[in-house]
Amino acid sequence: MAFFGAIRDYSRQRDAADSAKVDFVELFFDLVFVFAITQISHFLLHDLSLKGLAESALLLTAVWWVWVYTMWVTNWLDPATAPVRTMLFALMLAGLVLSTSIPAAFAGRGIVFALAYVSMQLGRTLFMLWAVRHHDDANFRNFQRIAVWLSISAIFWLAGGLAMPEYRLPLWAAALAIEILGPAVGFWAPRLGASITTDWNVSGDHMAERAALFIIIALGESILVSGATFSEQEWSLVSLAAFLTTFVASVAMYLIYFNLGQSAAHHKIAETDDPGRIARIAYTYVHVLLVAGIIVVAVSDELVLDHPLGHAEAAMIWTSVGGTALYLVGNLLFKRYVNGRVPLSHLVGLVLCAGLAVICPALSPLAIGAATSAILIVVTVWEYRSYKQRKLNPH
Repeated sequence: MAFFGAIRDYSRQRDAADSAKVDFVELFFDLVFVFAITQISHFLLHDLSLKGLAESALLLTAVWWVWVYTMWVTNWLDPATAPVRTMLFALMLAGLVLSTSIPAAFAGRGIVFALAYVSMQLGRTLFMLWAVRHHDDANFRNFQRIAVWLSISAIFWLAGGLAMPEYRLPLWAAALAIEILGPAVGFWAPRLGASITTDWNVSGDHMAERAALFIIIALGESILVSGATFSEQEWSLVSLAAFLTTFVASVAMYLIYFNLGQSAAHHKIAETDDPGRIARIAYTYVHVLLVAGIIVVAVSDELVLDHPLGHAEAAMIWTSVGGTALYLVGNLLFKRYVNGRVPLSHLVGLVLCAGLAVICPALSPLAIGAATSAILIVVTVWEYRSYKQRKLNPH
C-alpha cells in the first residue's frame, strides 16, 4: 500500500506557530539556483544578440519554473520530514546537472538539459502524488492534472534535446508554453476537469517569504558579478566609480522590492480567503520578470566595469536601460496586482528610461550606468514619500 501512496501524512501542519517557517533544507536547496542564475548571466554575457537573449530568456524561465513548482510542493509538504527532504536532495542533484549543462544547452548538452529538467518536473510530481494520495483528495486530483500537462511538455523537451541546435529553441519554447499555460487554465484535462484556485490552499506567509528569498538570490548574483569583476581590475577612480554605480543599483533594486511591495503582498496573501489565486499570478508568473530584470542589469554591470569609458555599444544600452525598465515593469505589475493601483513612481521611472535610451549613444557606459542607478533611486524615494503621504492623509 505504501508503494501506491504514503501511509503517513507528510503535509505541513497549518495554524501552528512555525507552520509557515522556511526550513533550512529549503535554503540549502536554493543554493543550486544561485549557481543556475550565475550560469544564465554568463550565458547572456557571452551572446548579447537577439538569439542569445531569446535563449537566455527560455533558460531562465525553465529554471524559474522548476524552482516555483518546488516552492508550491514544499508549501504543502513538510520539508523537515525524511521523505520530503530526500526528494529535495534528489532535485538538487538533478538541478546541478541542469545548471552545469546551461552553457551548452543549445549546443552539445541539449539532451542533458532536457533529461535533467524533465526528471525534476515529473519526478517531483510523482512524489507529490504518492505523498498526498491518501491524505489530500483535492491536491491528488490537482497533481494528476499536472502530471498530464508535464508529460505532454516532456515530449517537446526531449525532442528539442535530441534535435539539431537550430530546431531546439522552437521545440523548447513550445514545451515551456505548455507548462506556463497550465496554471492559467487550472491544468484542465479530459475526465479530470480543472483545478480552481481555492483548491490550492497555500500558506501565504511561506509563499511570500520563499519568493522574496529568490529575489535575494538574484540580487546576490548581481553583487557577486560586480565584486568578482572589480577585484580583477586595476583600481582607479574610474573603476571605483563604476563599482559604486553597480552597487548603488543593486541597493536601489532591493529597496524598490522590499521597502513596500514585498511586505504589502505578504500581508495580502496571508489574509486573503483565496491565497492560491494571488500565488498563481503574483508569485508564479510576475516574479520571473523581476528576476529577469536583475539578471540583465547584472550583465550590464559587468559591461560597465569592463569598459567604463568610450561610446556605449548597443548591447550596453539595451542591457542597462532595458534591464532597468524590465525590473520596473515587474515591480509595477506586482504592486498593481497586490495594491490595486499602478505606482506613479514606477511609471515615471519607465518614462525616464525611455528618455535615457534616446540619448544613450552619446554617453559612456559609466554615464549610462550612473543614469540608470539614478532612475532607480528616484523611483525608490518617490514611492517611499508617496507612501508616507498616504499614511498621513489616508483620505
